[in-house]
Amino acid sequence: MSTPPSSTAAAPRPSIIQLAIKEKAALYAAYIPLFAEGGIFIPTSKDYKLGDDVFVLLSLPEDTQRYPVQGKVAWVTPGRAAGNRTQGVGIRFPAEEKSRLLKLKIEEILGAHLGSGRPTQTI
Repeated sequence: MSTPPSSTAAAPRPSIIQLAIKEKAALYAAYIPLFAEGGIFIPTSKDYKLGDDVFVLLSLPEDTQRYPVQGKVAWVTPGRAAGNRTQGVGIRFPAEEKSRLLKLKIEEILGAHLGSGRPTQTI
């Protein structure tokens, strides 16, 4: 006779990623304005699945503060992707006030670059 699985098993802890973006061009390439809450592309060779929880400590250009974000993997760019795209994951920021303020901060840093047609690492 088998015992039913315990419902008290702890959920896996989210991955922790530190991402320091030092230049506006790199921030432009990584920022995901498509998500209503904002998001960021993180180059990584680690395997993630859609919906995985990820905790990101994000540093922005010309800003000494680190922004903690509890996000979710919203897309995955696999290794050897078409068009020489960088392997990594797109993290969607959660729908909360801290994320809204972070999105505004990123868009303030990028300013006029947001309307640029330059290619990015994102969708």
